[in-house]
Amino acid sequence: MSNSFQFIDIILFAMIAVFLILRLRNVLGRRDGHEGGHQESFGSHATAKEVSENSDKNIIQLTDGNDKSPPSEDQHEPEIHDQGENMLTKGMEDITNFDNTFNVEDFIVGARVAFEMVLDAYSNHDRDTLENLLSPDVLANFVLVIEERETADQVVEDTLVGIRSSEIVEAYMEGELAHVTVKFASEQVNVIRDAEGQIASGNPNEVITVIDFWTFARDTRARDPNWILVATRSLD
Repeated sequence: MSNSFQFIDIILFAMIAVFLILRLRNVLGRRDGHEGGHQESFGSHATAKEVSENSDKNIIQLTDGNDKSPPSEDQHEPEIHDQGENMLTKGMEDITNFDNTFNVEDFIVGARVAFEMVLDAYSNHDRDTLENLLSPDVLANFVLVIEERETADQVVEDTLVGIRSSEIVEAYMEGELAHVTVKFASEQVNVIRDAEGQIASGNPNEVITVIDFWTFARDTRARDPNWILVATRSLD
């Protein structure tokens, strides 16, 4: 009789455990790299206009399912090199001298959020979000590719699986404009489908590693503390 009660207790505890696991899963959900709720705290359209007029490093080259990159007016890729440790430190010190609120850790956090938001907006043709995060010149290049997709009636299914690493590789002042380049290593799934839903390029079952160099800029004279994206480049 005692063994029978113990057996019933084991079954009861097992059922409770399964119930708690299912409840926890429903509360937390699953992360797929495209969750909403991010505040657009890394970009400002007002600042973007000022930065755009003082920077020509706005080449766009994002990984796409058909490896088609947004065009550039001069088709010249900016040279982005990993600065030596001393030069990088000096560059960040120079920025801090102009902007004592600059903090490397906070900047990296904001850059990662901006990276996710821009990729998501670019894939979903969200022009409003892009306008708040990009300089006008960079925005124009993004929109050009988006319009080409819409004309071709293509559907983009880009998934950011995760950001493996992000590090500052370049920092410098240009007048009173601060520039910081971040190297992102991310895992993505990139697919483009045609009007009939057939795969035109990419593989929905393949996770690829993408290396991106994104340059953010901020006018240190402005009260707005936000940074905007003024240039992107992806390694082939």
